[in-house]
Amino acid sequence: MTAEPFLKAELPGLPVRHGKVRDVFDLGDRLLLVSTDRISAFDWILPGGIPDKGRVLNSLSAWWFAQSAEAHHVLSTDPADFGLPATVDPRPLAGRALLAKKTDVIPIECVVRGYLAGSGWKEYRANRSVCGVALPPGLVEGAMLPEPIFTPATKVNSPTGESGGGAHDENIAFSRMVDLIGQETAEELRRRSLALYHWGAAIARERGIIIADTKFEWGRLPDGGIILIDEILTPDSSRFWPRDDYQPGHAQASYDKQYVRDWLESSGWDKNSPPPPLPAGVVAQTREKYIQAFERLTGGNFPWK
Repeated sequence: MTAEPFLKAELPGLPVRHGKVRDVFDLGDRLLLVSTDRISAFDWILPGGIPDKGRVLNSLSAWWFAQSAEAHHVLSTDPADFGLPATVDPRPLAGRALLAKKTDVIPIECVVRGYLAGSGWKEYRANRSVCGVALPPGLVEGAMLPEPIFTPATKVNSPTGESGGGAHDENIAFSRMVDLIGQETAEELRRRSLALYHWGAAIARERGIIIADTKFEWGRLPDGGIILIDEILTPDSSRFWPRDDYQPGHAQASYDKQYVRDWLESSGWDKNSPPPPLPAGVVAQTREKYIQAFERLTGGNFPWK
């Protein structure tokens, strides 16, 4: 029987910041990131959650980080290394927490698109470009781009307020990214993000998954070095499509939360009032899609299945 979703981490006495999905505890010079089973869509945190979703995100990110040649923030995923007070029960954190270096977060979502989908498809239909990057005429929904493109985004306040997650991503031109963080840093993040996408997409394709697009986040260490932070190449930060089912010209089947977005779109919800609870069938199907992505990519069984 599937466990109830884990919606909030409780570690008394530790300063905490609650994001849309992660609860981030401040341990001084380090952070403890706990991936909950919360799920967000259209800038709202949905009621309920998806059981084991946080474990998929945390474990899959750890798998990618361990292989990446990029400098990153992960110190350990072993609860024995977390240094938690003796009064804290570490068992609920199993599979869903990681100890990380503390950085100054660079306030840019580094989005890389290899295929035309989502907001990129909407923008292309309007002006044949995405975030100021001109694209060839005649592309269809889901089309593979001639080359992956870098399309940054930044956080803006959400009109839905705290109950909706507080902020949403807004696509910006690269020139605006330069204005915000400087030419040198912007060019470095573009180069490193594109290289990461090429690397991850090649591995995923061999395992039957197309990474249509993804986003990376970066942080600056006290010595000025820039490292990869947050999560990497997960069903929350990426669009995962089954390679065998791929056919451009329409929306694609996926291993990510697009299934949830599609249900919400068809539910009659106005996106301005609190969202409806997800039906049990949608919850179960979404959980299965996340687990399938984990197992396809890693080649192993999901430990909490």
